[in-house]
Amino acid sequence: MGEKKGFFGRLAAGLSKTRKQIANGFDSLFSGFSGIDDDFYEELEEILIMADLGMATTEAVIEDLKEKVKERHIKDPEECKALLKESICEQMNVPEDAYAFENRKSVVLVIGVNGVGKTTSIGKLAGMLKNDGKKVLLAAADTFRAAAAEQLTEWSHRAGVEIVSQKEGADPAAVVFDALTAAKARGTDVLLCDTAGRLHNKKNLMEELKKIDRVIDREYPDAYRETLVVLDGTTGQNALAQAKEFNEAAKIDGIILTKLDGTAKGGIAVAIQSQMNIPVKYICVGEQIEDLQRFDAKAFTEALFDGE
Repeated sequence: MGEKKGFFGRLAAGLSKTRKQIANGFDSLFSGFSGIDDDFYEELEEILIMADLGMATTEAVIEDLKEKVKERHIKDPEECKALLKESICEQMNVPEDAYAFENRKSVVLVIGVNGVGKTTSIGKLAGMLKNDGKKVLLAAADTFRAAAAEQLTEWSHRAGVEIVSQKEGADPAAVVFDALTAAKARGTDVLLCDTAGRLHNKKNLMEELKKIDRVIDREYPDAYRETLVVLDGTTGQNALAQAKEFNEAAKIDGIILTKLDGTAKGGIAVAIQSQMNIPVKYICVGEQIEDLQRFDAKAFTEALFDGE
């Protein structure tokens, strides 16, 4: 329990910028209104949009809140707070089988544009899985970004896992082929592949991912497959736009949301899940290897509102 509390503390601290923004708005909202009317909802809408829940998600949350207020005959604005938490939490349900790949022989492709913290996230995820007793192998298949393999190698040392890489500019599918061969020979549980995410050239990205898919289908047809996209929480609505584009290029199973400790736009975690129906599976709230954790909607909502 100590570890969970420790992470909750880091999560609460990480979301402090977003929470301050929301809390300041709520303080004036709940003290400024004696009843629940259109003006109340309008001001609430503004607060949620400022926290980057986005228009569509905010509307969904407010519609849901209005229904709950009506059903339960709520008159006091202060009582809306718990209902609002409930509504927001409901927008972020992570399916029961979300982490199935962690307990299967699996191959995980991790994609994301430069600068979002992709390689770092892979290293942290490798560390988390290794701590859970899994045998993890990394594949440095982002061969177009200078120093990506070196960075991933550094993280492999920190996480205490092995890595397969080739020279810069090598064919990513060839790296994955080598990694699959190694994974089967070594009895690897989870193979994490760092793959490129050049969104400005979506066609190339799609072709590259298809090629990698064909190699996995041929070499390791029994493997459980997972594709995760890494998004930078500080970019807010931009992250949502990226998620949409990536989802057109590949079927995305889940999202790793990074840099939540530096943003006032933490509501983007709600927006992405609500609008895309793709779960945020992991969030990152710091630089340390243990700062990547499985997403917990309830803990996230609590940290967003209360931080206690």
